[in-house]
Amino acid sequence: MAASIASACVAVLHIVFLILEMFLWTKPSGRRIFGITREFAEQTKVLAANQGLYNGFLAAGLLWGLTCQPQTIDTNVFFLVCIIIAGVYGALTVKPVIFFVQALPAAIALLLVLVSG
Repeated sequence: MAASIASACVAVLHIVFLILEMFLWTKPSGRRIFGITREFAEQTKVLAANQGLYNGFLAAGLLWGLTCQPQTIDTNVFFLVCIIIAGVYGALTVKPVIFFVQALPAAIALLLVLVSG
């Protein structure tokens, strides 16, 4: 149960990322969250939307893994590992805080999935 809840929370987190990157990137709230200027947001909005779409696919994969029958851990393990890798890469190349926002929640969920599996 804890593994499913943790995986669902990571999926919701990635839906939030999708909304931020696809729909709020150029809005004042989105720019404030990401600490970017209006000019930068306008110049990068297509890239951000693409990134948001990928986050949506990660969320969809986790939700699929939670709802498919018979339920196996393979799907969630795959998507959680993808999220951890993306989070570590983002932390190394963009901002260290990405590790704590993206990779760490997925790592905790992965640990729970593996322990419960």
